[in-house]
Amino acid sequence: MANHLSRLMGKINRSPDFIRSFLITKLFCSKVKFAGTSGIKILKVSENEVEMKLANKKRVQNHIGGIHAAAAVVLAESTTGMVFGMHVPDSHIPLIKSMTINYQRRMQGDLHAVATISAEQIAQINNSEKGDVVIAVKITDESGQEPIECLMQWAWVSKVRK
Repeated sequence: MANHLSRLMGKINRSPDFIRSFLITKLFCSKVKFAGTSGIKILKVSENEVEMKLANKKRVQNHIGGIHAAAAVVLAESTTGMVFGMHVPDSHIPLIKSMTINYQRRMQGDLHAVATISAEQIAQINNSEKGDVVIAVKITDESGQEPIECLMQWAWVSKVRK
């Protein structure tokens, strides 16, 4: 069942390769202002996977020149939120319920995030009035390793209180 966001992504995904990432990023950051502030770039969006990047620029750096821990969490929340949000019916609201973050080591350079949602999770969202799912995201840095492990628990509830 397509919602407004997934229909927009479908239209944008039919645009030429050279402009697709720019259009998706612009749309997302117009709705999620803090993602825009941090400089997140959306690389790819499909029905069950979203890929984003956060460049190691001054505005997101910590005191030792790496990406700040909080900026890495914004990347994780944005990536999982988009892949989740494309499946929440327009009559409902997506909400972050909890985050589990484990920092493994210092982050080196830019961060790359890939979040996926399973067919079972999509079915659960489509067949339940409210509920929650845990969306994993894999975040790697320029070394190719995972400096941070994140699990994001997302919930959906009706916009109309009963």
